[in-house]
Amino acid sequence: MYRSFVKLIIDFFAALFGILILSPILLFLVISLFILNNGKPFFYQARTGKNGRIFTIIKFKTMNDKTDLDGNLLPALERVTSVGNLCRKLSLDELPQLLNVLKGDMSLIGPRPLLPQYLSRYNERQSRRHEVLPGITGWAQVNGRNAISWEQKFDYDVFYVDHQSFVLDFLIILKTINKVIYRKDINSSESVNMSEFQGSKNS
Repeated sequence: MYRSFVKLIIDFFAALFGILILSPILLFLVISLFILNNGKPFFYQARTGKNGRIFTIIKFKTMNDKTDLDGNLLPALERVTSVGNLCRKLSLDELPQLLNVLKGDMSLIGPRPLLPQYLSRYNERQSRRHEVLPGITGWAQVNGRNAISWEQKFDYDVFYVDHQSFVLDFLIILKTINKVIYRKDINSSESVNMSEFQGSKNS
C-alpha cells in the first residue's frame, strides 16, 4: 500500500507544499540566475526513470556558458557563478526537481536518476535501481554521495528498492536535512565531480 499509493500521495502534496512555501527563494534564484546565465536560469537534461523511461530533469543552472578563445567551454569549476556556488552549498540547485515530482517523473526519495547512456552498462542487479521512481535524495546520497564508488552507490540503491518503507524514507529525510545543515558531501556536484560510469568490472 505504501509503495504503490501512499508514497505517491505524500510526494505530490509535499512537493506542492514545498514549492508554495519556498516560492520567495525560488523567485529570487530564478531572477538571479536569469541575469547571470544570459536568460537561462534552468538546466535541463535527459535522465532515466522508473522502468528505464527517459524523462527531462530540471535543475537550477549553476554554471555559465563562457568559452575560451577557441570557442570551447571553460572547465566546469571555472564556470560556476556566485549564486550557483551558493545553490550548491545549500543544495538549492535541486529544488526545481519538485516539478518533476509533481509530474510523476520522480519521487522525493529514491535512487538518483542517471544518464540514459548508462543503461547498457548496468549489470542485472544494478538495473534493479529502476524498479522504483528516482528521487531528489536517496539512501546512497545520505551514505556518501560522490565520496563512494559507483558500485557502492548501486548497492545502496538496490537496498532501497528491497527495503522501501515509510520509516526508511523518513530516516533518509532526516539524514538529508542533517547533511544540508552541516554541509556534508554537499559541494560535490553530480554535474561536476562525478566521474562517468563505465560499467562494473564484474558486469
